Amino acid sequence: MPRHRTSAVETERLRKYRPDIQGLRAVAIMMVVSMHCGILDIHGGVDVSFVLSGFLIGGQLFAEIDKTGKVSLTKFWARRFRRLAPPMALVIVGTAVLAWMYGSPLRFRAYIEDGLSASLSFLNWRLVENGTDYFANDGSQSPYQHFWSLGIEEQFYVAVPIVLVVIVWISRKIFRNRALVALFLMAVIAGSFYLGWSKTPVNQPLAYFSTHTRIWEITCGVLLALAAPLVSRMNTGLAAVVSWLGLGTVLVTAMLISAETPLPGYAVAGPVIGAVMVIAGGCANPRFGAERLLDNPVLDFVGNVSYGWYLTHWPLLVLWPSITDRDFTFEERMRVVVLSFVVAVVLHYAVERKFKKNVSLVARPWKGVFTGGFTTAGTAGAMVLATIVPLHLATSSSSTVAVGFTSEASVEDAVHRTQLSAAVQGALQSTPKNSAKHGCIDNFDVTRFVMRDGCVAGDPKGSKTLVLMGDSHAWQWNDVYHEIGKELGVRVVTLSKGGCSPQIYRIINPQVNREYTECDSWRQSAFAELKKIHPDVLVIADRARREANRAGAEASFKEFKETGAKLVYMTDTPQPGQNIPDCLATHIDNITPCNRKQWQALEYTEFRAMEREVAQKYGADIIDTTPAFCAADVCPAVIGDQVVYFDNSHITSSYSKSLKPFLKPALEQVLSN
Repeated sequence: MPRHRTSAVETERLRKYRPDIQGLRAVAIMMVVSMHCGILDIHGGVDVSFVLSGFLIGGQLFAEIDKTGKVSLTKFWARRFRRLAPPMALVIVGTAVLAWMYGSPLRFRAYIEDGLSASLSFLNWRLVENGTDYFANDGSQSPYQHFWSLGIEEQFYVAVPIVLVVIVWISRKIFRNRALVALFLMAVIAGSFYLGWSKTPVNQPLAYFSTHTRIWEITCGVLLALAAPLVSRMNTGLAAVVSWLGLGTVLVTAMLISAETPLPGYAVAGPVIGAVMVIAGGCANPRFGAERLLDNPVLDFVGNVSYGWYLTHWPLLVLWPSITDRDFTFEERMRVVVLSFVVAVVLHYAVERKFKKNVSLVARPWKGVFTGGFTTAGTAGAMVLATIVPLHLATSSSSTVAVGFTSEASVEDAVHRTQLSAAVQGALQSTPKNSAKHGCIDNFDVTRFVMRDGCVAGDPKGSKTLVLMGDSHAWQWNDVYHEIGKELGVRVVTLSKGGCSPQIYRIINPQVNREYTECDSWRQSAFAELKKIHPDVLVIADRARREANRAGAEASFKEFKETGAKLVYMTDTPQPGQNIPDCLATHIDNITPCNRKQWQALEYTEFRAMEREVAQKYGADIIDTTPAFCAADVCPAVIGDQVVYFDNSHITSSYSKSLKPFLKPALEQVLSN
C-alpha cells in the first residue's frame, strides 16, 4: 500500500500526504502559466490555489488547536517564512537586476516601487490604488504584478492564527463545540463574495486585487478543513463521484471564462467550488476518485516546484521582449514557459528545500522568524537602494523648443532616422506626461457630461464656437485646437470621455470587462449639451474600433447634423502598437523597431472607410491626418525632434501643437464658410 494511503477509519487530518492536493496544485500552476503565456485561454488557477492554501493552513491550525488548545505563532510563522521568504527575495532582487539591464529606464523607478511593495506583501493594495488592469495587453504590466496574490495569502497568514484561536475559544465557551467557528467562516465567505461581486462592475481593480474581496476563496478552504472529520466519513463511492465532478468543474468553468467575463465577479466561483469538491471527495480517500488521475510522478514534481514557477514565469514573460528584442511570438512564449520552469526547479532544490528542511531553523522556530524577517528587510532595503541606481538614459536637453512637424517632408525624413538626438533623449523621461493640458476629458465611471470652465479652451470670448467631440483620440488634439482657437478668436469646447465613441454602438469596456453603459448615458447627455451650445463648427474624432457599425455612425451623424453646425470629421491617428517612450528608451541607437508599417498602424481599415463614407454623406469636411504621421508606408515614432506618442496610442501635446500649420488652414476654411 502506498505510503500516503490510510485506513478507512482515519480522518483526513491523520493522512499526512494528499497526492490529490499535490496534483491539484500542479493543475493550478499550469492553468496560471498557460493563461499568462497565451498557451491556453484558461482562468481560475489562482482561485484554486487560494482554496488549497486555506485548506492546508486551516488543517494545520485546527490540528494544533485540537492538540494543545492554542497555536504557537512562532512555529507557524517560522514555517511560512522558511518556505516563502528566501525564494521570494531572490526573485524580487533578480527581477530588479533584469529590469535595470533590459527594461525601459522610464519604468524602472515604478518597477522598484512595485518590488518594495511586493517584498512587504502589500502590492495588491498598490495595484488597487493605481487602478491597474490585470489583463491589459499594452506593455504597462509590472514584472512584479503577480505578487498581488502572494500578498493576500501572506496577509492571511499573519491574521488567521490569531483570529481562529479567539473564535475557537469563544465558540467553546458559548456552544461547547465549533458551531460559532463555522458560522463565522460562512459569514466571511458570504460577505467577501458579495463585496467582490458587487464591486466588479464599478471598480474592477478593487474587486480583483483587494484582500477583502478575495479572502472568501481562502476561507472556503479553511471551512472545509474545519469540516474535514465529518467529510472524511462520506461514502467512498459518493466521494469518488464528488472528486471527479469537482475536477471537471474546475476545468470546464475555467475555460468558460473569457476575455469579456467581468472578473472576479461570480465567475471565479466555478473554479473555487470545483477545488472544494476535489478536496472534499479526497478526504474520504476513495479508491477510484480523481486522485487516480492527479496522483502521478509528473504532477507530483510540478506541484513541488509550483511556488518557484509562479514566482519566475511572470517577470520573464514581461521582460522577455526587451531581453530578446524579438517579436513576442508563440514560440517565444513557449521559451518563457520552459525557461521559467527550469529556473523554478533550480530555485526549489537550491533554495526552497534548503531552508524548509534546515535542522537548525526547524529546531529553533525563533531563528526561522528572524531569518524571514531579516530576508524581508534585506529585500526591502535593496529595493530602496535601487531607487538611486543611475538609469541607462542621457539627461541632456536643449534649451530651444524642439521642432516637430514642419511639412510632409519632415515625416519622410523621419522614416530614415535611426538614432535619437540628445534633445529627444533628454525629453524622454517627461514624455509619458506630455499629454494635452487644455480642454477636459471624463473618466470611464462618469455617466453624464457636465459643462465646466475646464472644458473651454481657445478664446473663451470668441465670436464663434467650435466643439471638439469624441473619446481620448479627440482629447489628444486639445492643445493644438486651443492655440488655433486663440489665434482665430474661436471659443473651443471639448466634449470627450475616455474610451467612449460619439458614435452609437455597443462598446465593451476593458477595465471592467462589460458593456460600457456609462458611455451610453454620457453620450446622450453630451448630445443634449450640443443642442444647448449651438456650435458653429463640430469636429468629430474618435479611435477606430472593430465594434463600429454603419447604423451607429448614421444615427450619430443625424444627431450632429441637427445641431446646424458645420461638420468636420478627423480620421483617426495611427496605432503604434507598443509604448513608444519605453521603446525609444531601450532603442536609443536604433529606433527602427519603434516605427510601424502604415498597414499595421492604420488598423480596422474597413471601419475607418465606413465612418468616412458616413461623414461625407452628411456633408462633413474630412481632415485626413495620415500625411502628418506616415510616409513611405511607415509611421515613425519620432518626427523632427518630437516624440509622436506619449504611450501606446495617444499623440503628445508637443507634437500636436507642431501640427498647427497642418490643421489651421483647413479650420480657417471651414470657419469662413
